[in-house]
Amino acid sequence: MRGLVVAGTHSGVGKTTLTLGLLAAWRRQGISVRPFKVGPDFIDPGHHAQAANSLSHNLDGWMLSREENLRIFRQHAGTATIAVVEGVMGLFDGYDGNTEAGCTAQMAKWLGLPVLLLVDARSMARSAAALVHGFATFDRDLILAGVVFNQVGSPTHLRYLRQALEQAGEVRCFGGLPREVELAIPERHLGLITTDDHPLKESYLERLADLIESNLDLEGLLAVLPALSQGKAWEEGPVYSSQPSEVRLAVARDRAFCFYYPDNLKWLARCGAEIVPFSPLDDTDLPAEVHGVYLGGGYPELFARQLSSNHAMLRIIRERAGSGMPMYAECGGLMYLSQEIQDLQGGRHAMAKVLPFGVRMLPRLKTLGYREVTLAANGLLGPAGTRARGHEYHYSEMISEPVDLPRLYRLTARIGGKSVEEGYTVNQVLASYVHLHFGSNPEVAWHFVGHCRRFKEKA
Repeated sequence: MRGLVVAGTHSGVGKTTLTLGLLAAWRRQGISVRPFKVGPDFIDPGHHAQAANSLSHNLDGWMLSREENLRIFRQHAGTATIAVVEGVMGLFDGYDGNTEAGCTAQMAKWLGLPVLLLVDARSMARSAAALVHGFATFDRDLILAGVVFNQVGSPTHLRYLRQALEQAGEVRCFGGLPREVELAIPERHLGLITTDDHPLKESYLERLADLIESNLDLEGLLAVLPALSQGKAWEEGPVYSSQPSEVRLAVARDRAFCFYYPDNLKWLARCGAEIVPFSPLDDTDLPAEVHGVYLGGGYPELFARQLSSNHAMLRIIRERAGSGMPMYAECGGLMYLSQEIQDLQGGRHAMAKVLPFGVRMLPRLKTLGYREVTLAANGLLGPAGTRARGHEYHYSEMISEPVDLPRLYRLTARIGGKSVEEGYTVNQVLASYVHLHFGSNPEVAWHFVGHCRRFKEKA
């Protein structure tokens, strides 16, 4: 078992393109690969899964403890030949300028993996060696396997870059990727497109694999990757036993609802839930004999008209919520349970009307950041005082929000400050803009499944 972390000198340098290319190339060569993503990202892991033909799992230095990150990595890397971890932002960019907390370099050291550094070489030649020298010497505890240059203008340009690195004598160059604008993944207002509503074409992945194989020394890269030692990524972490399935949990999974941490679903399954997918877009009823509903995030605003026209599903969701069925909704799920979604063109689309407020889309980002949640009272996810961590990122806001609507959460940002009341409750429904990672506190999954179990017993 070998592995590496794909890191960049800065955001937007092309880490995702390189990662997808490596996954596609190695998979095409018959090598078993397992992908991972550092940070609270839902979109890149979806593309990873398509390129690797294997689920991609999130690692995070703030939402999750070091031990939980090691457990996730150890469990999901499995018996693969290579684990590929895509970093976040620049290699050393984390929560502040004083520490390595939350940065890609910290995660690489936790996992015991070497780093493949991607450098944007536009408008640089010999200066690139000075840049790489700084990254190579900034943290001597970090293992830098080598460098790949991106945005290379010509073979002559790459030759100059290689010469500069060889003269510096510190870091090996494994190749350079030419400027390939057509290989960029399309974007929309919420960032990169998802693999659910716009899957990457196999022809695109084939071209990426061709690009990697023809421009990088993959054989040389594999040769320098050390086998993972028992004392690093495979050290003992927490072990959790699984419960037999006792309840059926309906999970919204379609083009409108596709933002889930895979480990959240695994935690729910460990706690005794059978995960049963359904589509708010296309289905007219919930799956048979379900005892709870999980509505994750996604892009409901892009499918608002279709969601609004599925009257049968909206009605059954409203009826089940009224009957006391436990429902947990995050971001897009909150929007679906609201009175209506108002789009940027002024259109108004009726939703499930479980929550007593509407939602409107905004042309600019409303909120972005890590959040720590503390339960202010006993509720769906546990007793008062329970804490969990997550992330908030949305382009919408609530309208006509009742002042007296019960709020279960006390939210604080990663950097602290004044807490904010959130986490809206109606009967056994809990809805929030925050995407929680259950690995930050598995008790929340246990309590959610417990509420589903009690609902089943009363039915």
